[in-house]
Amino acid sequence: MKYFVVDAFTDSLFSGNPAGVCPVSEWPDDAVMLRIAAENNLSETAFICGGGGKYHIRWFTPVSEFDLCGHATLGSAFVILNFLEPQRQAVDFTSMSGPLRVVREGDRYTLDFPARPPRPIADMDLVTQALGAKPQALFLARDHVALFDSAETVRTLRPDFDAMRRIENCIGLIATAPGDGSCDFVSRYFAPNDGILEDPVTGSAHCTLVPFWRQRLGRSELTARQLSARGGTLYCRDCGERIMISGNAVLYLQGELAL
Repeated sequence: MKYFVVDAFTDSLFSGNPAGVCPVSEWPDDAVMLRIAAENNLSETAFICGGGGKYHIRWFTPVSEFDLCGHATLGSAFVILNFLEPQRQAVDFTSMSGPLRVVREGDRYTLDFPARPPRPIADMDLVTQALGAKPQALFLARDHVALFDSAETVRTLRPDFDAMRRIENCIGLIATAPGDGSCDFVSRYFAPNDGILEDPVTGSAHCTLVPFWRQRLGRSELTARQLSARGGTLYCRDCGERIMISGNAVLYLQGELAL
């Protein structure tokens, strides 16, 4: 099986979010894909099956299949548009979260993803314990969203992952705040129940963060920075029911899995 690792949402190696990408001619058993993802031990490994610019895509964390992943979709599009079908400028994916499209625009790749605006919720105590700081407010879409007043607060959070695992129905926990001048907003993303303590750069979280910050900042075009140790930059546009998320990508590895 061919195997690629692509650093997504960055223009330099050893930053952004490394995504595993496995092109397949037919689907392996689910258990095999999960074991490959666990062996790769990246936050997500994508499996893509198709051709002619149209592919099915599935994403696996080291412990489970995931419903939507931005950086591994960007990585998959990078592989298709540079190695599998380099004559193309766009690729369409069928996924668990519906149709997705990625277009190459110069050095960047733009993901067309569904919008997932959050609603306010009130249960704050366990989230405060999990993050080690009390948010200004708490919201929920697929992921919980904890709003803070400054980028520095988000940058210096010291999460308690045991407490985080006890948050009811918590798929992922986003900490976010206004930007510090170099971007419009910042975030960090935690998903310990899916084997991801902290995800370096989380495209799917921005399906929620972009409408969230558009409402607060009054602008549809936003630049986001994820404040993980590796870091990453996302260029976003709110289009109503869809979100456009653009970023760079860099090849780290290509080879074969010996199965």
